[in-house]
Amino acid sequence: MKTVPGGVCAAKGFLAAGIHCGIRKNRSKKDLALIVSETAASAAAVYTTNLVKGAPLIVTKEHLKNGTARAVVCNSGNANTCNADGREIAEAMSELTAAAVGIDPGDVVVASTGVIGQPLDIAPIAAGIGPLAAALSKDGCPDACEAIMTTDVQPKEIAVEFTLGGKTCRLGGIAKGSGMIHPNMATMLVFLTTDTAVSPAMLRRALSTDVQSTFNMISVDGDTSTNDMVVILANGLAGNPEITEEGEDFAAFMAALNTVTVWLCRAIAADGEGATKLLECSVAGAADLASARTVAKSVVCSSLTKAAMFGEDANWGRVLCAIGYSGADVDVNKVGVSFRSAAGEVEVCRNGAGVPFSEEEAAKVLHEKEICILVRLGDGDAAATAWGCDLTYEYVKINGDYRT
Repeated sequence: MKTVPGGVCAAKGFLAAGIHCGIRKNRSKKDLALIVSETAASAAAVYTTNLVKGAPLIVTKEHLKNGTARAVVCNSGNANTCNADGREIAEAMSELTAAAVGIDPGDVVVASTGVIGQPLDIAPIAAGIGPLAAALSKDGCPDACEAIMTTDVQPKEIAVEFTLGGKTCRLGGIAKGSGMIHPNMATMLVFLTTDTAVSPAMLRRALSTDVQSTFNMISVDGDTSTNDMVVILANGLAGNPEITEEGEDFAAFMAALNTVTVWLCRAIAADGEGATKLLECSVAGAADLASARTVAKSVVCSSLTKAAMFGEDANWGRVLCAIGYSGADVDVNKVGVSFRSAAGEVEVCRNGAGVPFSEEEAAKVLHEKEICILVRLGDGDAAATAWGCDLTYEYVKINGDYRT
């Protein structure tokens, strides 16, 4: 397996585009994206668990009941959530897209991101969908990636190439995610494309399995969004024997999917609102997988731990505290904690108690942009990883005036 350029356009038969249509006041920011498969594609998605859901999710769920889709249309700047005419607008977006690219409206995935509770005018979308469709190209991934961003600082796109049944396959993706990110699918927008031939049922199994160890394991601020989802389209143009059951090919496909999703998870966490550091909590020695995941998520969700990492303070007691209230059945007298980065590693806790360490060395370790919090539980063999970011003054500033 190797990484290749192209993002959502790396796989055969996928085109993308992004433009500014007028949803955002700032004309320098693209706000409407489109991804299209040249042929019918298997499709699967996972959605936010928030009871308050954006109208686009409701429409998309209905469209994907048959397990197929051909296009994804997404606007930024307005979430189309809690609007009386929200579903009507989301349906109109799918109809406009379908007419522009010559497909059935039921084959369109609709997504929106931005401010909640603000009416979304269909007029700029209606005016922009023609130019957007005309701009579709194999080089359109960067524009589409930019068009789905809100408070993101960095675009997030990746693709990999792998072999199935003697055929070269590709899988790529783009993501939007910076704030309102918390575990329990889905808390961001992620669009994945592949030319692998895989049945809708197996595609759903692959995605629903993968998110448990990837997108469900990231948190920026503890707020679960109302709109976001992960969608994957697989058009089969690679020509591999269709994956219809578990086996060697399905395992290889899962490995490729996981490579892409883990990369996107890290990119989303690193680009958290106001973040200066990517935090990774790696838990080993748990009694079971559920306990490992619970502990890892609790640590990356801890506001006190996040603030300590921002201050480059090796305050390991906050890590122990987060483990203690996580709800996992843990013997705290066996817990060990270390901090690791490109600058080295420092052990700060062993068997539930502090050990002597150099504050100067610890500060050097925590000065890096990527920090790994290593937790050893000593209760078993299960392990899990979660991703987050530090908590900064800038996060409060961004969210203090987000709407205005």
